[in-house]
Amino acid sequence: SPSLLPVPAPDTVERLAALYGQTDPAMAASFASALRGNAMAQGPGNGQFAGLMAAAARFLGPSGRARIAMCELGGWDTHVNQMAPLGPLSTNLAALDRGIAVLKTGLGEAWAHTVVMVVSEFGRTVAQNGTQGSDHGVGGAAFLAGGAVRGGRVIADWPGLSAGRLYQGRDLQPTTDLRAVVSGILRDHLGIPADKLGRVFPSASAMPIMDGLVRV
Repeated sequence: SPSLLPVPAPDTVERLAALYGQTDPAMAASFASALRGNAMAQGPGNGQFAGLMAAAARFLGPSGRARIAMCELGGWDTHVNQMAPLGPLSTNLAALDRGIAVLKTGLGEAWAHTVVMVVSEFGRTVAQNGTQGSDHGVGGAAFLAGGAVRGGRVIADWPGLSAGRLYQGRDLQPTTDLRAVVSGILRDHLGIPADKLGRVFPSASAMPIMDGLVRV
């Protein structure tokens, strides 16, 4: 969430439900399940990240019993005035913080068995640009939170920020494949056998899996 698809008209939903009910019992059951899930996802403020995380808690908690949820927080592709008190970076970090707090509260006791992964598809440059921002880069950071995480650590082969250590002279040198982190969570938290992880990351079958990320 959020979905890129438009919201269907209520009349369309009613007509589909009636059609499936008359012609296809299996599709009717699946459609009814989808409607229940959609109703569970609705709630005040769900257009905002905290609202999405509250909906995720409903799906992942005892009433929903889903095991995995993905929520997107956009707006990180900023290049200007990033460090201003009410600038885009601080605003997004505050929204991320509120969202994770809402998820923790909504999950209650289930938080003790939860892993939250915060990841991005690209990093940022090390040096500030001419408009008090940063540009697209390679290396970055990922965060793990949740009661199931062996936290309180920074796991990295820190390359340093000297000019000679930067990737192509401008970016933080990447030292960890993010797929190794995800694979460690999939194996040790969700119980996916290591020999099946190649079906998740087909191009990384020989990649090492990061150990010790979760409490066993």
